[in-house]
Amino acid sequence: MPFIKGLEGTFDTVASSYEKMRPGYVDELYEMLFAYIPIHENSNVVEVGSGGGQATAPMLKTGCHLTAVEYGEHFSDLLKNKFREYKNFTVITGRFEETDFEKNAFDLVFSASAFHWIPEQIGYEKVYTMLKKGGAFARFANHPYRDKGNHALSLEIDQIYDEYYYRFYEKKTGELTEYSEEQAKERAMIAAKYGFTDVQYALFHRERIFTAKEYVELLGTYSDHIAIEEKIRGEFFAAIEAAINKHGGTFTVYDTIDLQLARK
Repeated sequence: MPFIKGLEGTFDTVASSYEKMRPGYVDELYEMLFAYIPIHENSNVVEVGSGGGQATAPMLKTGCHLTAVEYGEHFSDLLKNKFREYKNFTVITGRFEETDFEKNAFDLVFSASAFHWIPEQIGYEKVYTMLKKGGAFARFANHPYRDKGNHALSLEIDQIYDEYYYRFYEKKTGELTEYSEEQAKERAMIAAKYGFTDVQYALFHRERIFTAKEYVELLGTYSDHIAIEEKIRGEFFAAIEAAINKHGGTFTVYDTIDLQLARK
């Protein structure tokens, strides 16, 4: 889904649905991450933009000292409650770029589907100053793509987006493409501009199947969909749900998950 600057606060209005519907990340991603930078009970880690904690639990299970920086107050409360049994877990409510951190103090800074909200130079330079020598920055995200196996359904959903989404945003219909290896490589190499070395990246894939109702609930967690005027959004989502039910009742999402790693 596209992201629109200025909408980063919308997620907090649907924190419980976000926590329920947004997926975590595949085991292979964490295997690569922890091979790159081993994390244990003596490690100091910061997560940028924790949301509903989709990437938080695997990190906490290492026993590390984890500080989550989360802009949304509802998400912050959710995180504190969800992971209350972890004594080495701290939540800071605020913007990452406005939060003070000790320099040269952290083994890992990571961000899952959140770092694109932070201005590039500010974000990368801040992470670099926070890391110990040899410390790592991990940036990863999920990029969902629509059902490829049901052409008739995809065509009808395109028409629904033209009628509601693109008309609301006064945009021309854009061609939808799957997230590519070239895009992942380009994103990974951003780190090199700010002094990072040993840049690596990888792609992981999975499929998720939703009922019509579930898929509409998932759409309701995307910032650009949340921001659509309520009456229009209701009609928009009802049309999508009806289209899915008309074409078999399920919708398959094809996820591409990218991981970028870089070292100070």
